[in-house]
Amino acid sequence: MTRSTIDLWVGVFVAIGLGALLFLALKVGNLASFSTAETYRLEARFSNIGGLKVRAPVKSAGVVVGRVAEIGFDSEAYEAIAVLSLDARFKFPRDTSAKILTSGLLGEQYIGMEAGADTRMLEDGGRLRLTQSAVVLENLISQFLFNKAAEGGGDKSGK
Repeated sequence: MTRSTIDLWVGVFVAIGLGALLFLALKVGNLASFSTAETYRLEARFSNIGGLKVRAPVKSAGVVVGRVAEIGFDSEAYEAIAVLSLDARFKFPRDTSAKILTSGLLGEQYIGMEAGADTRMLEDGGRLRLTQSAVVLENLISQFLFNKAAEGGGDKSGK
């Protein structure tokens, strides 16, 4: 093999390697799934969204049905507002509930939707009224420690 043929093959493998790194970076950043499908938007309000991020998945029955499009703050009600962009193929009843869940013990957070039984469906610009905020690990630990301290702080005279 000549020197130019070897250089060509090295260049091909370097290009493939860079393409693979770009693909992995997009996958990790939740940007690899570009969709041109028709969507509709819903609003959900939470008292605490924990570590929820824009582009986090919205799942129902374990299936990704959309993504978090925006996260904002209502300074009058002091609540976080998550705007969800759902695939138009998936329609949900008006009494659908949403809660912020975590993949695994310390994994990424996502919004889980549980369909209700109403016959009327949510429409573009609608609002999910039944929401449950994120469970914050630090709050659980402090509550556990506070309860343990309260149990141990009783009368120690043995009566």
